[in-house]
Amino acid sequence: MTARYAEGRNGNYPGKGIGQEVGVAILGKGTVGSEVLRLISEFSENLENRIGGPIAVRGVAVSDVSKHQGSPGLENLQLTDDARSLIDRDDVEVVVELIGGIDYPRELVLQALNAGKSVVTANKALVAAHADELSRAANEAGVDLYYEAAVAAAIPVVGMLRRSLAGDQIQRISGIVNGTTNFILDAMATTGMSYEDALAEATRLGYAEADPTADVEGHDAASKAAILASMGFHTRVTYDDVYCEGITKITADDIAAARQSNETIKLLAICERLVDDTGATTGVNARVHPALVPNDHPLASVDKSYNAIFVEAEAAGRLMFYGNGAGGAPTASAVLGDLVGAARNKIHGGRAPADNPYADYPVVEFGEVLTRYHINMTVNDRVGVLSDLAREFAEAGVSLSAVRQEESGDGAHLIVVTHEAAEKDLRRIVENLSEHRDVQAVDSVIRLDA
Repeated sequence: MTARYAEGRNGNYPGKGIGQEVGVAILGKGTVGSEVLRLISEFSENLENRIGGPIAVRGVAVSDVSKHQGSPGLENLQLTDDARSLIDRDDVEVVVELIGGIDYPRELVLQALNAGKSVVTANKALVAAHADELSRAANEAGVDLYYEAAVAAAIPVVGMLRRSLAGDQIQRISGIVNGTTNFILDAMATTGMSYEDALAEATRLGYAEADPTADVEGHDAASKAAILASMGFHTRVTYDDVYCEGITKITADDIAAARQSNETIKLLAICERLVDDTGATTGVNARVHPALVPNDHPLASVDKSYNAIFVEAEAAGRLMFYGNGAGGAPTASAVLGDLVGAARNKIHGGRAPADNPYADYPVVEFGEVLTRYHINMTVNDRVGVLSDLAREFAEAGVSLSAVRQEESGDGAHLIVVTHEAAEKDLRRIVENLSEHRDVQAVDSVIRLDA
C-alpha cells in the first residue's frame, strides 16, 4: 500500500525564525473560547518560551458583537462578526475554530486551510464527518490540522495515536468518551436512581445540556469513535459508519442485574481491528452501545463524569488514559497544546504528522461482528420452558455461557448469557424470542463487550 497524500505546495515548510510573532484568529467565544483566551493571556510568557515567539491574537469572531463588548479579557482584542474577513487577514497564520456544528465551521476551516493557515479545532462532529476532506486540504496547502480537543478534551489520546504509538499496530480501542452518560450510569449504580432521576440530577449539576439527545443517544460518543478508529487503523471511518445505541433504555433493574453478576454498565465506544484465522486484517468496526464491564476491568472503576480510553496494541500491550473528558478548562488545555504545536511549526518550520489513511481497510457492518449478549426475559413458569428456549439458541448456532432462573410473580425471570456469535444472529434470536409463546417479555438485552 502506498501513501495516499502527497507533499503540500509549501515544499519543505520553512519557519519564520525565533522571536517572530504568530498571528492567531479565534472563532467563537463560548465556554471553551473564553478559557482559551484566558490561558493565552495568563501564560503568555511561558507560551512564548515554548513556541519560540509570542502569540498575537489578531481578533475574535463572535455571532453578536454587542453581547461581548466590555467582557473581561476582551478589552484589547478586536471583536468581529465577520469570521471570513478575520481568517483572510494577512497577519493571521493559525485559526482556532471553537464554534461547533458542522456546515458553517466546515466552510470556515476549509477557507483557512486553503489560504495556507494552520487550523486547531475542538469540533468532534466536524472532524468525524469531514476529516478526509479537511486533511486533504491541509496537506495540499502544507499546513497543520490539529484536533486533540475533539476527543476526550484534555486526555491526550489523539497525540498518543498520532505520535507515541505511530510505530505500533493498534488492535482495539475501547472507552468511556462521554461524561454525561457516565455520570448518569454511575449515579444509577451508586444511588439506585432511575434513569430519569439521574438525568435530572445531571442536568441540575450542569453535566447534561437542556437537550441531552446528543449525549444520551450516543451521538457524541459516535463522533469520537469515528475519529479514534480513523487514527488507530489508518482507515477513514466517518460518523455514519459507526453503529450507535444510547442509554435511554437502561433501567434500575438492569443496573441491579449487573451488580449481581459482578459487573457494571458503561456506554462504550469500541473500535476494533477484525482479523481472520491467519491474523490478517479483514476490516475494522466502530460502534457505541451500553455494555456490561466486569468489575475487575480498568474501565469499570471510571466514575462520575470522567472519561477513560483503553488501548490494546501489539507491542505496547494494554494502556489506559484517564481524566476529565469535557469542560471549559480541560478542553482549552487540549486546544492550547495544539496551538503551541501549530505556532511552533510556524516559527521553526516543518509540519505535524498528518492523517494518512493508507491502509484503507473495509469498514465492516456491526451485524457481522462477533459479540456476546446478556438477555433478561420474563417467561412462563412451566416445566420444559428452559429446554425449549435453549433449543432456539442451538438451532441458530449460538451456544450459551450461563443460564439463571429466578421466580417472579406469575412467571419467572430467565437470564441468558451467550458465547460469542455474529451480532446479526443474536439480534435474530431476540426477535424470535419476542414472538415465542412462552416469553412474556424480553426485558433487556445488553452486550458483554469490554
